Amino acid sequence: MKCTVYFLVCILIGVYAELPKIRFEYKYSFKGPHLVQKDRSIPFWEYNGDAIASDDNIRITPSLRSKKGSVWTKSAASFDNWSIEIVFKVTGRGRVGADGLAMWFTEMKGIEGPVFGSNDYWKGLGVFFDSFDNDGQGPHSTHNNPYIMALVNDGTKQYEHQNDGINQQLGGCMRDFRNKPFPVRAKVEYYNKVLTVFFNSGLTNNKDDFELCLRAENVELPKSGYFGVSAATGGLADDHDVLAFLTHSLVPPGQEVKQGVDDAERQKYEKEFEEYYNELEKAKKEYKDQHPGKEGEFGDPEQAYENQADRELRMIFEGQNFIHQTMRELNKRFEELLGRQELVLSKVSQISQGGGVAIPSSGGQGGGFDASQIDTIKRHEVDRVINSQNEIIQEAKFIRNIVNDIQQRANYIQSNLGQGGAQVQQGGGGGGGANPQLQLAMHEVQENLRSVKMDVSSLVNRPQGGAGGNMAGCPVPPPCLSPWMFFIAVALQIIIIIGFMVYKQNKENQAKKFF
Repeated sequence: MKCTVYFLVCILIGVYAELPKIRFEYKYSFKGPHLVQKDRSIPFWEYNGDAIASDDNIRITPSLRSKKGSVWTKSAASFDNWSIEIVFKVTGRGRVGADGLAMWFTEMKGIEGPVFGSNDYWKGLGVFFDSFDNDGQGPHSTHNNPYIMALVNDGTKQYEHQNDGINQQLGGCMRDFRNKPFPVRAKVEYYNKVLTVFFNSGLTNNKDDFELCLRAENVELPKSGYFGVSAATGGLADDHDVLAFLTHSLVPPGQEVKQGVDDAERQKYEKEFEEYYNELEKAKKEYKDQHPGKEGEFGDPEQAYENQADRELRMIFEGQNFIHQTMRELNKRFEELLGRQELVLSKVSQISQGGGVAIPSSGGQGGGFDASQIDTIKRHEVDRVINSQNEIIQEAKFIRNIVNDIQQRANYIQSNLGQGGAQVQQGGGGGGGANPQLQLAMHEVQENLRSVKMDVSSLVNRPQGGAGGNMAGCPVPPPCLSPWMFFIAVALQIIIIIGFMVYKQNKENQAKKFF
């Protein structure tokens, strides 16, 4: 058992020892967002033809006919082994698109040409994503489109367009990369003269869902070359968008990984920094010479900016000041409420003290008062009196509203009856004796309403009993009839009288139609 574990550990150590070391090469990569600068340029890259650079991607060719575009690195890569991951989208409105997209690693920088937007007779590697079927082979053939292939050219071969380079390829696979819901990814690795192409179909959002497309051994590529991407459209057109181009150098085990920048590049950056620093000092000196009285106006430039700690302290201080002001405002409002409460309590205490009756003391000399015999009104008695008064006032208001409503309706009926009587008199004929009867009935109704108003006003203005009187404060109802029964009877009488008058008036109007 121990021998088996030891053997497995040795195998794992050997496998991991053979893996190359990976280093990201930022000068040969690009990725959005913030891809372009203000002058519409891309750092360490240049684009040509119909390519359009935006903040998120580079559109190599738009979906227009006969367009060609490309993007290339400004400097050549000097590492022997590398890994490229390209993220792109090919979208079009038609079922078939054209022409396709290509990823390049060539000894010389490419120019506009007939091979997917780049020149023919290149020297290096080209990985083609062909969208259009030029050879005209049907769906039952071994080679159809969309198709992915890899070609290596030594600068003497011409790309065979008519058969889509089937006789020149190192290998390939038929994969559909058009109109996918997620960006399509392709990973091209060149390590120890072995070329491998992996493909992610873009059907899921899993970035690591790669499958092997092709693998070729003993592939000879230039020691130094330029990376690039190109695309072209023909009679049909697609949008060819490259979202990212990520380059990593692969260092075999045992070799030292190049750290930082080389001496020549370091000297270049130091020289540029020194030039910028000298220009800044020169500009400061010129400003001081031109403005001699403003040397100390701005103070120390280092104090003009605040760091992260000062900014956080300032925000905390401002928040504490706001909380302090809010608390002061709440304290002020609370004091006002306390003052009002004390005022109300003082008024209530005055009322309770004013309702008491002092009784002189029967014993003792000097005519003093015995405090134990003083009879004062209690707090619950005051509350009961106030509640009784409030109930009486509410009932009186309710009765007054009912009476006012009845009076308004009676006035409205009287005005209508008066107009009807006038019309009857103008029409001539009999029936003139009905108007005096109606006026007499309305006069009786008005007299009843006046008596009800007088009763209600006397009920409202009736003084309440003191401490020694009736504490309930309610009027004593008659023994045989309650106020509610009285008002109900009055209302019924008024309704009956009004109904009788309306009925009689209608009968008289109907009788006059026959004259």
